[in-house]
Amino acid sequence: MKGFPNYLVALALMALACSIASAYDPAPLQDFCVAANSSTDAVFVNGKFCKDPKLVTANDFFFQGLNIPRSTTNQQGLNIVTVLTVDKIQGLNTLGVSLARIDFAPNGLNPPHIHPHATEIFVVVKGTLYVGFVTSNPNNRLFTKVLNAGDIFVFPIGLIHFQFNVGSTDALAFFGLGSQNPGRITIADTIFGSNLLINADVLTKAFQLDKNVVNYLQKQFSSNNI
Repeated sequence: MKGFPNYLVALALMALACSIASAYDPAPLQDFCVAANSSTDAVFVNGKFCKDPKLVTANDFFFQGLNIPRSTTNQQGLNIVTVLTVDKIQGLNTLGVSLARIDFAPNGLNPPHIHPHATEIFVVVKGTLYVGFVTSNPNNRLFTKVLNAGDIFVFPIGLIHFQFNVGSTDALAFFGLGSQNPGRITIADTIFGSNLLINADVLTKAFQLDKNVVNYLQKQFSSNNI
């Protein structure tokens, strides 16, 4: 650098730092996207292909029926079928948001789960819900709150969280997600109901349970009893 003006050196270093800082991968929209190695491999994209703008209509940004209550007559007393991701509203592609309605029966539970691709903002419209999330290792701190109509709670991306109806009446909530495809991993379903089943010896040691208990749980979750 001898004989090179100091201000040019500084500018060069700043430019290099800026280029490194801006060189990052976008957040994934799916669990994995294996690279294609040959022209014969089928091509998938991390998201959706885009429609010709000339063919786009207002209906690509429209959904009707979010006001309709959903049945909660199941073991969990819960219904979150109305999840408006890019698969339901094609106009969401690349916009990084989605929305869902969730109906709770009394004592209805949205069991511990994570959204691997999105932060969630949760709004209670009716009823009383006990909600919370747990931070990552090693602290595993639990943050909880009892929410009533008009209350809002945020669940950070990738953290285990839940909602439980502690009121005596039905409850209704809506939640927004910071991804067009937030994903959902329900902890119990994933651990004990995976396809194929995880070796029971692994789960026995991991959860310090009797192997008979593990076998029972795998039978329950793998048979879609939830």
